[in-house]
Amino acid sequence: MPQGPETTRFQQWLPALLRGGALLAAALCLLPMLAVVLAAMFGGTETLAHLSETVLPRYTWTTVQLVVLVSIGTGMIGTGAAWLVTMTRFPGVRVFEIALALPLAFPAYVLAYAYTDLLDHPGFVQTTLRDLTGWGPRDYWFPEVRSLGGAAAMLTLVLYPYVYLLARAAFLQQSATAYLAARALGQSAWGAFRRVSLPMARPAIAAGILLAVMETIADFGTVAYFGVQTFATGIYTSWFAMADRAAAAQLAMGLLAFALLIAVLERISRGAARHHGTGARFERMRATDLTGWKASAAIFMCGVPVFLGFVLPVVVLSEMAIGSGQDLLSDRYLGFVRNSVTLAGIAACVTVAAAILIGFNQRLAPGRISNAAAHIARVGYAVPGGVIAVGLMVPFAAFDNALDGFMRAQFGISTGLIVTGTIWLLILAYMVRFMAAALGAYDGGQATIHSNMDAVARTLGSSPGAMLRRVHLPILRPSVLTAALIVFVDVMKELPATLIMRPFNYDTLAVQAYRLASDERLSGAAVPSLVIVTVGLLPVILVCRGLGARRAEPDPAMVPDTL
Repeated sequence: MPQGPETTRFQQWLPALLRGGALLAAALCLLPMLAVVLAAMFGGTETLAHLSETVLPRYTWTTVQLVVLVSIGTGMIGTGAAWLVTMTRFPGVRVFEIALALPLAFPAYVLAYAYTDLLDHPGFVQTTLRDLTGWGPRDYWFPEVRSLGGAAAMLTLVLYPYVYLLARAAFLQQSATAYLAARALGQSAWGAFRRVSLPMARPAIAAGILLAVMETIADFGTVAYFGVQTFATGIYTSWFAMADRAAAAQLAMGLLAFALLIAVLERISRGAARHHGTGARFERMRATDLTGWKASAAIFMCGVPVFLGFVLPVVVLSEMAIGSGQDLLSDRYLGFVRNSVTLAGIAACVTVAAAILIGFNQRLAPGRISNAAAHIARVGYAVPGGVIAVGLMVPFAAFDNALDGFMRAQFGISTGLIVTGTIWLLILAYMVRFMAAALGAYDGGQATIHSNMDAVARTLGSSPGAMLRRVHLPILRPSVLTAALIVFVDVMKELPATLIMRPFNYDTLAVQAYRLASDERLSGAAVPSLVIVTVGLLPVILVCRGLGARRAEPDPAMVPDTL
């Protein structure tokens, strides 16, 4: 079918339109960071000076302690569990492969609600202890769950799956050549793991720990509920309690600098380290069969994080929900569900569409500009939701106020809050926050499409848009759906940005759970919390099944290994 001049002209302009869309998406991701820096530089320093003399050192020290504890906990649990389920065989290993990732469906603040109900003074554990021993409240000591250690434990239990999933993928991709060479040279199984397999998986493990650290410094619900003062709680306090936007921006800039510093230090520590296969033949690792006490130890080590991070909280929350009197089918709760699903659905579509624009532009026109756009778009994941909220509210609130002032002066009309009073600014915050997750899933699928397919499509006369629509997207459908699911679930769980930016009387399940828990109505908070967890299970299971499909099967030519 012959193409008309209008169609031809559109095809000529399409690469420029794609490039413009990609650059616009990257610029929107950069906007809140620039706004935070500018607002911090030009805002007053009175509140910040007061905070620096009182609570700012505590914010800093508490945040650092929390990061260190969560880094150690997630690194040890995630790496150890990944090695056990990948490189050994014991009863139930196939179940643990998926079960170890299930705590990722829990927001940390939901886990905090469950363990507070279980371990607090009027909770089941301490009540049972007093009934069995006859002790009074002052006759014994019990660890305080609402503490820095408690917050670190909650975050570790829900964030170790980041390390587990990435470390497991790295172990599955390793060739057995170097490991077997170490065993042949007299190393024990533990020695070969520590000196060979672990260093080769270090980039993946470091990436998982970095994700856990970013989520830790971004967390607000857990630390606020436990009364732990961090930068995230300081930003919220300055914004709402003190009504000082400049101080909130200055604290946000400090948290932004802290997050970026961690990312840069991790990259520098990795340096130019690389590892490659040691031979032309990729030899799959043979799993070691565990029996006796070793199998029991492996079951225990894998079972404890699953029990503490998923099974026990689900049981506690279910028991709380049954007696809460909350009706999930009431109009009020259906409104919470509708608001959450609407925000998550729109945000997933917008974020994935922007990720496709950025990723496809980088493939279509590789260069400094397209690569810079992709890197800028990923920065948002290192920025806490509270920082992004402040960074977007400051410029758009100024725009709304300026427009309202102009319309009042010229026409006597008040325009009100056109941008900051709608859900679209909140959608933009979600896009900035979770663009890296969508880009990661999309780029992972795009890497499987050989460049020759692009060349063939262009030779047959396909425009860039037709190539994207007819070649890339059909192949990348699983990756695109995965990206959409990840963003959907992350938005369902997101709390800080939603609390700050949501329109008036537009509450979500996360906000409702936080509000009820803040009022010490934990039983009521269990109902929306369970809905959030249920929605989060789907993508977690899909990701685990995808990894299981890539499992390295034993090579019959290899000699069985024993511990």
